[in-house]
Amino acid sequence: MATEMSYFRALSKLSREMATAEDQSKMLHLVVSTAVKTLKVKAAVIFRRDDETEDAIYNAAVAQVGLSRQYTHAGPAHAVKISPQLLKDGYMYFRDATTDKRLANREKKKKEGIGSILSVPVMDKNRMLGILSVYTKEIRSFTKDEIDFLSILAEQGGSAIEIARLVRRLRNQTQIFLKLAASISESLDVKDILQALTQDMVEALDLKAAAVRLLDEDKYTLKSVASFGLSGQYLRKGPLLVDKNIGEALKGKTIAIEDVFKDTGIQYKKEKKAEGIASMLYVPIKSKEDVIGILIVYSGHKRKFTEDEIQLVTALAYQGGLAINNACMYLVMQEDIRDLKENIWSHKSWF
Repeated sequence: MATEMSYFRALSKLSREMATAEDQSKMLHLVVSTAVKTLKVKAAVIFRRDDETEDAIYNAAVAQVGLSRQYTHAGPAHAVKISPQLLKDGYMYFRDATTDKRLANREKKKKEGIGSILSVPVMDKNRMLGILSVYTKEIRSFTKDEIDFLSILAEQGGSAIEIARLVRRLRNQTQIFLKLAASISESLDVKDILQALTQDMVEALDLKAAAVRLLDEDKYTLKSVASFGLSGQYLRKGPLLVDKNIGEALKGKTIAIEDVFKDTGIQYKKEKKAEGIASMLYVPIKSKEDVIGILIVYSGHKRKFTEDEIQLVTALAYQGGLAINNACMYLVMQEDIRDLKENIWSHKSWF
C-alpha cells in the first residue's frame, strides 16, 4: 500500500508540474526525473521516433538524467530491433546490461556502471513515439508494479510529445495562412505566390515536395507553374497527362495515395522511385466553380495523410485558386479601363 501511495503521489506531482511546463523538453525532463527518483534507479532516458519514418528512433536522447556526457547510446538500428518486442510484451528487461547479447555497446555500459535496464514504449493513441529506459547501478529485477508505473510515465511522455507536436503544427499552419494572405494582398504575381505556397507547405508539414500544376488549353496535360523540393531532372521527366487519379481530382475530389508503387493509376513510377517519392496527395484548385488545376504534395516515406492535413492542403489550394482568380480579375479590369479610356476620347473622331 505504501508503494502504491508513493506512485500516486509521484504521478500527481508530475501532472501538476507538467501542467505548468512551457515546452516539450521540460515536460520530458520531468518524466525521466520522476522515473529516477521514484524507482530509485541510476538513470533514465527517452528516445524519440523519427517523424519522417515509421521505423527509426533518434540516436540522441531527447531527455536524459543520470548518465555521463561521455556515454554513447546504441544507434537507431538497436531501437528498431527491439521495437517489435516492446510493442508485443509492453516492456523489455535486460538483467545484466554488460553481458546481454541483445544489447549493443556492452563495454561502454560496463564502464558507465550500468547494471540492469528496463525499457518500455512511449505511446500515444496506439502509436509508438519512442522508448523510455531506466538504468540501475546494480543488477536488479523489477516488480510488475514498477513496470506498470514506468509504463504510465511513458504515457505521460507520449502525451507531452503529442501536445508539443499539435502546438507546433497549429503555429505552422497559422504562419502559412498569414504569409499566404499577405502575399495575395501585396502581390498580383501569381507565380511568386504559388511558389511561396509550395515552399511554406513543405516546411510546415514536413513533406518532401509540393507542386502546383494547371490544366493546359488542350485539357489533357497539366503544366507545372510552381514547385518546391523536386529536382530539375524529375520536373523534366515529361508531360503529366490526365490519368485516372488526376481525372478524379479535376472533378473536384481529393485523392490520397499511400503507396505510389502499388497504385495502378500513377505515371512515371521509375522516376518517382529515383526521386524518393513514396506517397502523394492530389487536391483540386478551383477558380470560382471551375477546377483549373491540382496541388500535389509528395512524401518521402509511406504516409497516411490525416484528415487535418488533408483539410489544411485543401484550404491552401483554395487560397491558391483565389490568388489566380484575383490576378485574372485584375487583368480584366485593366482591359476594361483601357476600353473605357478609348471610348471616352472616341467622340473626337466625330468632329
